[in-house]
Amino acid sequence: MLNRRNFLLSSLAAPLILSHDNFQAQTASSGKMLLAMHQNTSRAAGFRGSLEGWSQAGIEYVELNDQLLDGFLEDDTLTGARNLLNDLGLTPVCASTGLRDLWVPGPEREASLETWRMRCDQFANLGLEKIYSPSISNRPLTTDDFAATPEAIREAAVIASEYDLTCMIEFIRTSTHLATLPTALTMIRAADHPNIKPMIDFFHFWSGLSKFDDLFMLEPGELAHCHFQDLLDAPRELTDNSYRVIPGDGIAPLIAIIRVLQEKEYNGALSVELFRQELVNGDPFEVASEIKRKAEIVMGEAQVL
Repeated sequence: MLNRRNFLLSSLAAPLILSHDNFQAQTASSGKMLLAMHQNTSRAAGFRGSLEGWSQAGIEYVELNDQLLDGFLEDDTLTGARNLLNDLGLTPVCASTGLRDLWVPGPEREASLETWRMRCDQFANLGLEKIYSPSISNRPLTTDDFAATPEAIREAAVIASEYDLTCMIEFIRTSTHLATLPTALTMIRAADHPNIKPMIDFFHFWSGLSKFDDLFMLEPGELAHCHFQDLLDAPRELTDNSYRVIPGDGIAPLIAIIRVLQEKEYNGALSVELFRQELVNGDPFEVASEIKRKAEIVMGEAQVL
């Protein structure tokens, strides 16, 4: 078996043999991936401003944010939001909603489930096929909580299925619940519902407790979505969202990670999600132009562009 170092080196040089089966909507051709932008990256510009700037920069695929949509809906409608996307030539590949205790029984679960249903309805009406919520929890949890997690996941997946949506869990490095890829995979598989799938955020994966070899736990075609970013070189104990940087500007082994995902037959979006204030508050056109240029270099080197 290859150790971590040898795999990282060999994966950069060796071509991969890929499957050509099981295509879904909003996916690239076999062996390729799509560059997308997450609305958190241009959050200060709002729903319309982020999309308009990105479209001018040549972005085609976008990930929508629930709170920015709420701001848009104060003066407009879901139909208006869908028309805006169409007019700008943008395809929404995923939508996010941050709900506490959605994936585990807890004091805020009932309210979160109610909001989850509302968000599923909204995003389905915008033509999306995928929705996710992070594993938001910072309270102490027990083995009983983890034992109850698969049923909680299944309940949320059943609601998503009523809207023909695939739902996903974003494991978060600081969560007291689902903080690693192996735990998220274990709970998702135990839920045993076709509408729940894993996703991965490069930042939470590489700066957290997950290990590179955990990627090999993925079944071919199992992964449903990716958040794409690089990471500054700093002690992990100090790392927070401000340490996320544009792909190619950091020290994370992005190409090696991408090639394992490619081997696992992932051909969906690499959605750039960043929180650095100079980007969030920057001009969406200029931010997207820089991200597109740098991210496409990384994707080209990984042979997924």
